[in-house]
Amino acid sequence: MKEIVLDTETTGISIKEGHRIVEIGCIELENLVPTKNKFHCYLNPERKVSEQALKIHGYSDDFLSKQKKFNEIVDEFLQFIKNKRLIIHNAEFDLGHLNNELKLIGSGKVDNEVIDTLVLARDKFPGSQISLDALCKRFKIDNSRRATHTALIDCDLLAKVYINLIDEKEPSLNFQEANNEYQKKDKVISEYFKKIVKPSESEEKKHKEYLRNNLKKNYF
Repeated sequence: MKEIVLDTETTGISIKEGHRIVEIGCIELENLVPTKNKFHCYLNPERKVSEQALKIHGYSDDFLSKQKKFNEIVDEFLQFIKNKRLIIHNAEFDLGHLNNELKLIGSGKVDNEVIDTLVLARDKFPGSQISLDALCKRFKIDNSRRATHTALIDCDLLAKVYINLIDEKEPSLNFQEANNEYQKKDKVISEYFKKIVKPSESEEKKHKEYLRNNLKKNYF
């Protein structure tokens, strides 16, 4: 099963106030193991970043004005997430902004299956703090790189949080590597048991003498 851990950064919180996406980050998982496939882009929101958002992600208006617009990357983005389950922390926020961007260019909404890790965490730890930072602390995940909120760093942390939330240990090897290791061990074991050692004539003679002298003594 392929899944996409997804995160966005924006110019501000409210879509009604015209806030837009400035960054999209995606990491692909296959059977809970990160693959090498990633999608990442900065976006020109065609408006100013709010002071609060600037403190969160640090992307200035000058930097963002030099980036591509959403309509220039939308096809690549939609192809990347096509037919894959989305893993998002506070999915209502990210999907709301993504669907708003799609609406602005006259396109349909994201219709992928979605797992909201905020909901998973709320159900699993009722009454506890369930921010991404709080969950990293709970699961002893190093989030020291998260000085500012950047989409790919947040995706990497969320992937680890997600695995812990569903009570799966984080795999250290991908499936193919694990299968190769198993086959190597299986081959060694098979070769070991296939080896036959034939006794010499003198060994056979001594064995027969031993049986003749000791069989009666041991069983009667």
